[in-house]
This record gives sequence, C-alpha cells and structure tokens, in this order.
Amino acid sequence: MTNITTHLRKMSTELNELSSASYSLPIMKILDYTGSMPLNEWVGKSVSIEYTGNINCIATGKKIKKTYGEGLCYEAFLTSPLGSPSIVNPELSRIHEGIALRDFEWEQKHHNQPHYVYLSRTSDIKVGVTRSTNLFSRWIDQGATEGIRLAETPYRQLAGKIEVLLKEYMADKTAWQAMLKGECSDWSSLLEKKNQLLDRLPEDVHPFIADDDEVISIQYPILQHPFKPKSVKLDSTPIVEGTLMGIKGQYLLLDSDRVFNIRSHAGYEVIISFN
Repeated sequence: MTNITTHLRKMSTELNELSSASYSLPIMKILDYTGSMPLNEWVGKSVSIEYTGNINCIATGKKIKKTYGEGLCYEAFLTSPLGSPSIVNPELSRIHEGIALRDFEWEQKHHNQPHYVYLSRTSDIKVGVTRSTNLFSRWIDQGATEGIRLAETPYRQLAGKIEVLLKEYMADKTAWQAMLKGECSDWSSLLEKKNQLLDRLPEDVHPFIADDDEVISIQYPILQHPFKPKSVKLDSTPIVEGTLMGIKGQYLLLDSDRVFNIRSHAGYEVIISFN
C-alpha cells in the first residue's frame, strides 16, 4: 500500500512516445512542492481519497473554508494573477503593450509569449488557446483525443482575438460528461475543419496561420469509460473509495460511474492511499 498526504493541485501531464497521456500527482505541503507520484500504474488498483477538512489557498497558503476559481481564497481571486480575467478570456490581455491586468512579471512570463490557437476533439471539435510550450498538456488536461495547431501568435491577446472570431462557428467549451464517456458530436476530420475555418478568418491574421497540419492523437489510461458519469465532491463525500478505472482530462474515473475532478479540489488537503 502507498499513502501520501497532499494539498491537491491539478495533475501534471505529458504525452509519451506512444502518444499516451502520462499522469503524475504533485505532492504539496500547502505551498511547498515536495515531489510527485506517478498515477498511470495505479489504474485497476484500489484507491482511497480522505479529506482532512483543511483547505489552503493555492496562492497565499491561507486556511479557508471554500475556494473561488480553482483553489483561491476570495482575496486572491480578486487580486492574484492566477485569477486574472485574461486566463479565461485571452483577448483581454494587454501585457504586450506593457499594461498588466494583475501582475506585470507573471503576465510577461505567461502571456507575453508565443501562443497557439488550436482545434481539439473533446465532446465536440472545439477551439482554444494556450502557450506554445503547453500545447500537449493543455490537450490532455481537457481530455482531447486529437488536436491540431491552427495559428501561432507572438502574444496571448492576438491568439484570443482569433479564438473570438472562430467562436462564432464552433464550440469553445467541453461537455465533461460526454468527454468522459468517449462521445463526440462531430467526428469530421480536424484538418478539414481547420481548412474550412481558415476561409472564415480575415486576411490580417493569415500570416499567423500554422503551417503544421499534423493531427496529434492521444490515448488515455482507461480500463472502462463511465456510462453515466457522476461527479463526487469531497465537501459532501469526505472519503471516496473504490477501484481506479482510468484517468482522463483532470478526472480520476472510479467504479460505479463515479468521477473525481482533481482540479476542482485544488487546495484541499487529502490522504490518498493506493493498494
């Protein structure tokens, strides 16, 4: 048996040489990173997640009773760069102009950097934006089974503006239950969809269109998809036990169609046991 105590953070992900998603769980003591635990090897084994009753803000470390956003206290939600409006709405970023919404240094590092506009297949074919260094992890985080680059821009705001233009023609959100079941409402080719959308973009963004037309496929460590996914939350179920049937997106897939969203429990202190 393996036991760890950690304040939850989203799982770290990477795409291995077999085009499979590899997962590991950061081990945190409030704000301090102390290591990580590989998770793929535990699929098919028993898991227990026990909530200690403690929650600490992932930005300040302050003990709190509830989180805002993903693991933030209310003050940090309003002031921290981790809660910046330009994270959800990249078109709002202005750091390339020298104007920070929250934190100049953080936004220079994360938003005044090359970004991709991409298409991915989750519960539908959707459009999204991420830093160019974060592309595969972003696709894995959202449970995408395929992805393709559409445009590459020198900073975040421009990628966000292209995304806004494309939202008129396609989704930018994922239906999490359909994604976990392995369902998709549009099985058309990502390359065909990319070429269709390029015709709808104005000429001034054509210089940023990505020449790379490779469609990346992603496999997930799943023994069985849930039939009717039911989300389990620690506030109402402080001890979650069962068999780990798979991992997809930021979800642990458990037996009896239960699913546990790691990311939405950021900051929660838990004792996790694998056997």
